[in-house]
Amino acid sequence: MTTSTTSEAPTAAPLLDLHVLVVAVRRRRRLWGSLALLGLLAGVALAVLLPPPPTAVTKLLVAHQEDQPNDPGTLIRTDVALLQTTRIGGKALKSLNSTEEPEEFMKDYEGVGLTNNVLQINVTGDSDAEAVARAQALADAFIADHVRRIKEAANSEAKALLDQRDRLRAELTQVNKSIGDRTPTSGPKTSADMESLFARRAELTSRIADFDQRATEARIGAPHLIAGTQIVDAPRPVRHSLAKAAATDAAIGLALGLALGLAVAAVTAVVADRPVLRREIAANLGASVIAELPLRSGGLWRRRRIRAARERLTASLARTVRGSAEPLSLLELGCARSTSAIALDLARALAADGPVAVIDGLPGPHLADRRPKPGDPTVVGGERAASLSPQERRVGVGSVAPGAAWTDLQYLGTRTVLVVRAGHGSAAWLHTVARQLADQHIPVIGVVLIDPDPRDRTDGTLWDGLQTALRGRNERPARQDMAGRRLAERVPKWAARVPDNDQEVR
Repeated sequence: MTTSTTSEAPTAAPLLDLHVLVVAVRRRRRLWGSLALLGLLAGVALAVLLPPPPTAVTKLLVAHQEDQPNDPGTLIRTDVALLQTTRIGGKALKSLNSTEEPEEFMKDYEGVGLTNNVLQINVTGDSDAEAVARAQALADAFIADHVRRIKEAANSEAKALLDQRDRLRAELTQVNKSIGDRTPTSGPKTSADMESLFARRAELTSRIADFDQRATEARIGAPHLIAGTQIVDAPRPVRHSLAKAAATDAAIGLALGLALGLAVAAVTAVVADRPVLRREIAANLGASVIAELPLRSGGLWRRRRIRAARERLTASLARTVRGSAEPLSLLELGCARSTSAIALDLARALAADGPVAVIDGLPGPHLADRRPKPGDPTVVGGERAASLSPQERRVGVGSVAPGAAWTDLQYLGTRTVLVVRAGHGSAAWLHTVARQLADQHIPVIGVVLIDPDPRDRTDGTLWDGLQTALRGRNERPARQDMAGRRLAERVPKWAARVPDNDQEVR
């Protein structure tokens, strides 16, 4: 007794199936591999054709009056910004007797703060000697500007100290005048006032002397700051290795090309929605996958496996054709060459039972332009199919690609085997193919998958495939008895499912 399981409610499809995405990206390895190789070659070409210009480097030790142990690098960043100014660039060009504009010269050098007090200057030029000269001029110009700013700050400080000293001197003059105007008396109040004036005069004299000393030190600037700002690494040319630059650029180009290729492959896989796995193709076509064949042959061991798979497929299709009087067709989607080879193999296998003709319904010249071999079956076009003898077996070959003439498919065969290349048709088109074949009352016996994913472990069998393939039909293909009479077979009625509990009975 044949029973059928109750169809379960379809689960919600995930928005993004990672398994399908990984398989689709892996199948597009030619795309991202080509982009990665292109990026690698572009990196090598960039290193060879566009070598870096001659460059010189120098390092300066820059002392700051506001140096603090916890300084986050603000002062050295200020020095880098000052280096990229037309004032320093113009002074460097003036020392080089160059007529170049400072704005253009600023594009040829840069400053990098290595530490809070170490500044590195990178300069490019037309030659190593010119780059070294430019680096020296820039270093001298920056140090001179830095010393000038230190001295200006010191002079401003000295002026402020001298102004404060002059104010105290004026006050001292008033105190001395007050002491001179006092008459010598012996009163206690007078004695206290005199002591206060003498103490104030002593304080003012001390402060005036202190301001004089500080102003004198400030006039000469901060000697330790001036002496601490110097060139610690003389300008020298930077040696560039072509091999190292080519390897670096090649690695960067390879990584960028690979990333771009993977991104393009992933996006196109999601947007195109082309089923690759067996379970997806079987579900969209409503028929089980009965065989798989690779698109290309590899080594000797792989050729043997492909030959054995094709022989098994040919034998299976031959048994199917012999077991029914209805003609069989092979309809391709994205693999016309493979479908033509399968049809010819099937016709050769059936030639032992009688005359066989292959009806060519393909849009291309895959069968028409072939070179016939001795013993090959007859290949006729679709327009000559009516002239064939009724005793002659027919194997139709057609296409269900976009643009196919759906009403002509029934003349190729009343039953069909779909030969589909994995990842060729979109899910919407596979649905269209299944719907059109059902409307033409052409049952799909099975699907031959071409170029499957070698790591696909999904199940391509539909347990209700017979119902799907024969929807709209009340009888199965006719078969013959021992006397050669055709007997009609009815589609088996599926037995009712026995309820498990009273709730299901109600």
